[in-house]
Amino acid sequence: MIELKPITEDNFIDAFNLKLAPGQDKFVSHPIRSLAQAYVYRNQCCPFGIYVGSKMVGYVMVIYDYDIPEYDIWHMMIDETMQGRGYGGEALKSVINYIKTKPFGDSNRVALTCNKDNIEALRLYEKNGFVRTGVEDDDEIELVLMINQKQKG
Repeated sequence: MIELKPITEDNFIDAFNLKLAPGQDKFVSHPIRSLAQAYVYRNQCCPFGIYVGSKMVGYVMVIYDYDIPEYDIWHMMIDETMQGRGYGGEALKSVINYIKTKPFGDSNRVALTCNKDNIEALRLYEKNGFVRTGVEDDDEIELVLMINQKQKG
């Protein structure tokens, strides 16, 4: 079972030490870049470490776009040594549950982009209810999930 923990001064080095599998750097940015973005957008986002017990196994950032409005999932990744264990799917469900609490604003729209060649990630997102919008930017495909109103539990 995974747990999302905010990235803080206590664990950001663990995020820096996460590694992508060979070739995956064309699909997702490393947490170092993402944390720089999180700093810039600090009033509308939260970066998380994805934990199994006390070990950070991945990273994800949730950002709120006030202009649309919508929640965006950015830079989700699982360390190369921890892939293939279902942590990505569990993390995605946890992120969606976090978004359902509406931490930054009221929107039921959750969007993300995925490289069209990242078949595993596309499969994961679509399996969890994300649908392609038809919007593409270079090699990135936009997918959207509509969530329910705030739920307890």
